[in-house]
Amino acid sequence: MREFRRGAVITFAAALPVLALPVANGAEAESGRETAQTCIACHGPGGNSGNPVVPSLAGQPRQFIETQLVMFREGNRKDAQMSPIAANLSNKEVNELAAFFSAQTRSPPARSGDPAKAAAGRRLTEQNHCVSCHGPALMGQQHIPRLAGQQRDYLRIQLRGFRAGTRFDMDGNMTSIAQSLSDADIETLADYLSTLK
Repeated sequence: MREFRRGAVITFAAALPVLALPVANGAEAESGRETAQTCIACHGPGGNSGNPVVPSLAGQPRQFIETQLVMFREGNRKDAQMSPIAANLSNKEVNELAAFFSAQTRSPPARSGDPAKAAAGRRLTEQNHCVSCHGPALMGQQHIPRLAGQQRDYLRIQLRGFRAGTRFDMDGNMTSIAQSLSDADIETLADYLSTLK
């Protein structure tokens, strides 16, 4: 069984006061709508990406969005497009963006899954204990992202990055899990997760 280092997550979260703010109210989400206009060029209207390599943000857990924006802003997570955008975000803007995108309704997956591939994907999520962190329906929770219905190519790229150790991993759990995945496993997981409703 894999060792999950939850202490690192707790320590990290305590060090970031932006993550400890109260749940968003409607006004905060509405303020985020204006700030989010810059984001929709890549992440799509309401955070529903139409670009296979760009993640959908609609319906992601608020704390996850906050955490990732802070990671981009602080240079822990790097991306040619996101890093410069996040570099200038204030804590208020981070909170507003997270409030806005987490409140958006996600679009249903654009594609349906093959039953045989779905069974193989479900087995891999069980073998790798994905539901332990990402939740029973893989909808994410707290600082952990929703995987269900995410862009297939984006999922594939992230899993390969975790396996190679090039993708920022706050507590090391994803790197540890991904290192045991074959290329075929990654393809199966990405395909399966992208079709979940």
